Amino acid sequence: MPEDGSWTTIREFLLADQRRIPAARLDEMFSSGEIVDMSGPVASDAPYVPGEAVWFHRDLPDETPVPFEVSVVYRDETLVVADKPHFLSTIPRGGHVLESALVRLRRDLELPFLVPAHRLDRVTAGLVLFVADPSCRGAYQALFQERKVRKEYEAVAAASNREYPLTVRSRIVKEKGTFEAREVHGEPNAETLVELIDERDGLGRYRLYPRTGRTHQLRLHMNSLGTPIIGDDLYPTPSGRAVDDFTNPLQLLASTIEFEDPLSGAPRRFETRRSLEKWVATRAPSGEETPSALPESRH
Repeated sequence: MPEDGSWTTIREFLLADQRRIPAARLDEMFSSGEIVDMSGPVASDAPYVPGEAVWFHRDLPDETPVPFEVSVVYRDETLVVADKPHFLSTIPRGGHVLESALVRLRRDLELPFLVPAHRLDRVTAGLVLFVADPSCRGAYQALFQERKVRKEYEAVAAASNREYPLTVRSRIVKEKGTFEAREVHGEPNAETLVELIDERDGLGRYRLYPRTGRTHQLRLHMNSLGTPIIGDDLYPTPSGRAVDDFTNPLQLLASTIEFEDPLSGAPRRFETRRSLEKWVATRAPSGEETPSALPESRH
């Protein structure tokens, strides 16, 4: 409760605290003892005390189930490497709580202390490294913070007549409260190496090596080359896609992560088992890739 607050009661404070809890629901929470301080449940007419604190669990939002599984490509006592499908958040955020890779894995693997060492965008598929041993979290999270992890992505976009490989550098900013990031003039803070590794039927299969980790960096850099990633609902123009629309996924896949293990010093390399559906769909029937490599549906 803020030191400069002037509310009379805790109830008045919570109603004004932009948590959007209806008054009737708030009263139910008071009545059932769901709102507590250090001494236990508090009454609805309990006085507001600047600088003190109260705790409660917000009601979970109604969520549309994401109809794809998150799979595990590696697991030991310390690490879990998950292969995340498109449309599944890495961690609870906003309207996605139960429908997140973290919550699913904690439940399915019975690992209540599991945490991610980094994150992928909800619309990006591929590898995410989770830490199962709480005592090792800092060591693995530091690898990503200190850019000691070599990451490869694959993307499908329109074919291009540019000369590859090439490096894209720009300054990317993102204002709080907005979905889109943008490129602006100034000292570059984002860098991506882009390779065109194959093309057919007007499409290109690209391999992307981010050397920094700015918000939507790969999507912005591909868009700046005039080849926005297929299925991108923000760049170049926001599409207004509904949150429960699971069609036409972003054709971006975190395909490889590689690093020196901070505990053992051993080299670690993990590869996705997923494929990008737009590229699979353009391959001839005799090709080695098949639709079975796509994310599996949940049952």
